[in-house]
Amino acid sequence: MGAHTTSDDPTRYRLASELENWKLRDPIERVKAYLSRNGLADAAFYDAIETEANELAARVRAACLSMPEPKPLDMFTNVYAGGSPLVDEERAAFDDYLAGYEPAAAREGGH
Repeated sequence: MGAHTTSDDPTRYRLASELENWKLRDPIERVKAYLSRNGLADAAFYDAIETEANELAARVRAACLSMPEPKPLDMFTNVYAGGSPLVDEERAAFDDYLAGYEPAAAREGGH
């Protein structure tokens, strides 16, 4: 329901009434309303869920940030199980481009 990117302005192509209509269809909000309406969950439950979600998000962010930096040519690895002449050609062209900036060992993951 939100912007597609940080530079997107959905108010340029979406009416406020359309957004409100979709908010009523949000499955998470619908389940939350159902649980609350039927006495199956209270504010403490939702607070605990939000705390757990925030802790999980923090762990995932920390794990992602601690991952080693991928080498530029890694993006061409395992694109197709059987390989691809086009991907091989693009890899070679990108390797040639990178050659002007860094040694081959750094591009390929060597030392």
